[in-house]
Amino acid sequence: MNAATHSAMHSGTSRLPEAVSAIESAALRSDRFRLEREADWQRLEAIVTRMEKGRLRRLPDEDLLALPGLYRTVASSLSIARETSLDAATLAYLEALVQRAWFVVYGPRSSLWDWLRGFLGGGWSAAVRGIWPDILIAFAVMVAGTAVGWLLVAQDVNWYHALVGGDMAGGRVPGATPEVLRRTLFGESERGGMSLFATQLFSNNSQVSILAFALGFAFGIPSLLLLVHNMAMLGAMLWLYHGAGLLVDFAGWLAVHGTTELFAIMLAGAAGLHIGRALAFPGDRPVLQATAEAGRRAALVMTGVVLMLVVAALLEGFARQLVDQTFGRFVIGGFMLALWCAYFFAFRGNRRQVGPA
Repeated sequence: MNAATHSAMHSGTSRLPEAVSAIESAALRSDRFRLEREADWQRLEAIVTRMEKGRLRRLPDEDLLALPGLYRTVASSLSIARETSLDAATLAYLEALVQRAWFVVYGPRSSLWDWLRGFLGGGWSAAVRGIWPDILIAFAVMVAGTAVGWLLVAQDVNWYHALVGGDMAGGRVPGATPEVLRRTLFGESERGGMSLFATQLFSNNSQVSILAFALGFAFGIPSLLLLVHNMAMLGAMLWLYHGAGLLVDFAGWLAVHGTTELFAIMLAGAAGLHIGRALAFPGDRPVLQATAEAGRRAALVMTGVVLMLVVAALLEGFARQLVDQTFGRFVIGGFMLALWCAYFFAFRGNRRQVGPA
């Protein structure tokens, strides 16, 4: 054994007691840290556990009053434990406890059912009323878009193919006989003709609703242009059936799900415009604050728009298939329109609302 090897072995042997001493010192420090604060940890854990089990009413008042202070104490203990590199078990325990306590102290106070009850019980309708100027603008733009589509096709029939795609049009094109167009409205639904068109129309309108909302950040201008383009397609279809003497029948066919579907598109466009208007005209508030408030309100409206689109899909899939006469279709469509108007503009619900009014 040479001198270098002997020196290395001697050095390693001399460091071994130092390493053992360091480990024992760290363990002692960790134990002391735990013993000094463990009572607060256990008390907080007991309170959190009882609250998680729904036993809030059984908690003493002193525990409820102590909860915020205990949470801050344990959060401070976690911060110290991370800085001093205490044992992994202590760190894991404190991290889990702080996370659980955070949800108890700062987390939502209502369940999904409570939120849904507040949403349908007044929150959604209040949000819709909160954007009423944008709804009026969106409605005017949709009416104008329908008129533009009608007038363009009336002046030049080639506009029809530009506005109504080939997949959407199918056999519903200029030059089709009234008998062919009538068969698309009555009696052919079960065999797929107009059913396919209705499915395509619903898919298109759903995409338009989402895009009209999403593009609102550009000061609402793309949202309005999208509404014009989509309604111009409807105007072209109205012109086509009007020329065949079937305008009322087509309107009845569309009314079954259209009063809900088009209402949803209008609300989506208004929600996007609401955000864009807040960006362009924040008023006395900072732009970020005005946009954030408008965004929360618009998001609440869009949550309801999704629900309306689901209802429209059910009406299209069942009610329109079962009712094969124009008057009955108008009754269903008119009832749905009256129902939505009454809910949004007459129903006030409870004062406990979801999101900004």
